[in-house]
Amino acid sequence: MTMRVAALHTAPARKAPMVAVDRVEAEAGRGLVGDRYHGTRHRHVSVQSRDDLAAAAEALGAPVPEDRTRRTLTLDHGEVPTEPGRRLVVGDVVLEVVRRAAPCRVMDETVGPGAARAMHGRGGAIFRVLTSGTITVGDEVESAG
Repeated sequence: MTMRVAALHTAPARKAPMVAVDRVEAEAGRGLVGDRYHGTRHRHVSVQSRDDLAAAAEALGAPVPEDRTRRTLTLDHGEVPTEPGRRLVVGDVVLEVVRRAAPCRVMDETVGPGAARAMHGRGGAIFRVLTSGTITVGDEVESAG
């Protein structure tokens, strides 16, 4: 079954609320236009999967909303690659894994006590943008080695 972009969220500044968007411009070597990490060296896009969110919610005993994890791209299902160098192709944009994403302790405030622990091992990965283009909710996502 083909993976797709289920949701996109950006935040204009550190600690600012995440905002759901239908599409976002990705710039090679810079990240997502309008996001707090645009222009950083490597932390361009954070990716999570609804499967991991469901497992975290089960462990927590409460829902784990997509926007409260502070991730920018949510896959509708499947496994997010976490090994550095692995790639995802999202529409016409190529992303490369930099590192596994650790859950933020702020989640214990925004989701509820124990949320960061429930997300441990389920936080997805941090990617750099290798090719520019538009990422849109509904885009196909392919693992590219």
